[in-house]
Amino acid sequence: MDESSSTMAQQIAQAAIAFEQQRTGHVPRSATVVLSDDTLVITLHGALSPAENALAKTPEGIAQLQEFHRQLFANASGWLRQEIERIAGVQVREATAEVEPAAGTVVKVFTSGTVVQMFLLADSVGMETWSGSHPVGGG
Repeated sequence: MDESSSTMAQQIAQAAIAFEQQRTGHVPRSATVVLSDDTLVITLHGALSPAENALAKTPEGIAQLQEFHRQLFANASGWLRQEIERIAGVQVREATAEVEPAAGTVVKVFTSGTVVQMFLLADSVGMETWSGSHPVGGG
């Protein structure tokens, strides 16, 4: 699929997969990109290598793996940030990465100073049952 015919989400997913492959040598199984207002979340499924999966079998290994990915992302995310800015046409203010070792998932979050709570579900929710997002709370 060429860039001119793919959506922004597809282009960002392709950039995130390429970034992960270049950065770690491991190609994630897939990527999901979600945009809500000014928060972009990229979830890389199957992003951990077999060695990382083995390391994640102990609490100490999990902590080491999470810190490694946070630091690696903090030090090497410039290219991905630039790609997101180029594709989306807006500046990236903040970025962080988290690892969920049990599922082998790496989540990258790009925000503008908001608090982001992420919940990785055990399975996907059918689009036909999803009601969308609606602002809630004290207005």
